[in-house]
Amino acid sequence: MSTTPKALIAETDARERVLDVAYDLFARRGIRDVSIDEIVSVSGVARATLYRHFTSKQDLAVAFLARREERWTFGAIEAEARLRGGSAEEQLLAIFDVFDEWFHRDDFEACSFVNVLFEMRPGHPLGQASIVHLENIRHMVAGLATEAGIPSPAEFARSWHILMKGSIVSATEGDLLAARRAKDMARALIRSYRDGAPDGAGST
Repeated sequence: MSTTPKALIAETDARERVLDVAYDLFARRGIRDVSIDEIVSVSGVARATLYRHFTSKQDLAVAFLARREERWTFGAIEAEARLRGGSAEEQLLAIFDVFDEWFHRDDFEACSFVNVLFEMRPGHPLGQASIVHLENIRHMVAGLATEAGIPSPAEFARSWHILMKGSIVSATEGDLLAARRAKDMARALIRSYRDGAPDGAGST
């Protein structure tokens, strides 16, 4: 039997309800379009309780981005890609298989990090947080590239990330085959690095 006080459990549950509601609303509609009043109404949590856990809407949005990274970058993309590929190279390519399924889902909502970056702009704290989360995606790709023995993995990851982001934008436009097209280009990118890193590889 848990020895955690009921009040503490209730506080934890309240925080999770707020974050779950904010996650869904922010992912679908962005930051500015969602008000604290709406989050309070949908979550059923008192405004004072919300502010006890999140000092501001910006604080809540930062927590949303962190949860998005946990669920999407590592919990969905990296974890699923590693399950689907027998080698690191296959796991890299499997990212686009995961994307393909994602693009065909009714709840496809594009990349929250890119969305928030464009919405809030790079100079805003939320824009800066989004840039860090996007950088973490590249670190994940660079790690797989290193495991696969691909030269200049950090530079490779930048090019690979362009394919990832580009396919998401294309899918948002309505091209549901974007991930498959990107996967074909990804194979060519791997070959180009294995045959001799493209000009500029390894630069900062």
